[in-house]
Amino acid sequence: MSAPTAIAASEITGLVLAGGRGSRMGGVDKGLQNFNGTPLAMHALMRLGMQVGELMINANRNLSAYESFGAPVWPDGLADYAGPLAGFLTGLERCETPYLLTVPCDTPLFPLDLASRLGEALLADQAEIAMVSAPEMAAESDGASALRPQPVFCLLRATLLESLVRFTQDGGRKIDKWTAQHRTVLVPFDRPGDAPDAFFNANTLTELHALENR
Repeated sequence: MSAPTAIAASEITGLVLAGGRGSRMGGVDKGLQNFNGTPLAMHALMRLGMQVGELMINANRNLSAYESFGAPVWPDGLADYAGPLAGFLTGLERCETPYLLTVPCDTPLFPLDLASRLGEALLADQAEIAMVSAPEMAAESDGASALRPQPVFCLLRATLLESLVRFTQDGGRKIDKWTAQHRTVLVPFDRPGDAPDAFFNANTLTELHALENR
């Protein structure tokens, strides 16, 4: 019997990461900032909802506002805004499907085939983690872009919870240092037809407005 080559949407829980301080946006709650008239986190939920079976939001303030979007909302279990890895931990603790797919709230144009392509790569490589690699302008470049890992876009096996608990209990907070401990496949999103700005994230209000006007 041949091994499966795809992961069913019903086996994946999608997690929108909206738990940051929004410091580069002046401390505003980034996920609640409007993008084309709709909060950023709601954009992420709608795009994820077409690709996964269950949805969750990781947020640390304005919880009632996030709850109004219709998905369960869970704050970090780690103190002091410990970063995206704290969101990963929260998601894995609550995940009731075999896989968890994480996306940040500030990247409203991520691909609608994100889950399927990460899933195919994870199974093909028998990996534990599939991570996006996307074109990004290099600093001081001549306009050329290079593929760079996007560690907040990850498909994780839910069995990694115990590993992440240990890592964070030992003080670990960097996503790449944790994923380096596991079989991780980088999945390039640079096929013909892939939008070059699909993984552009809005760190400032100026960047957000620029993204709206593209």
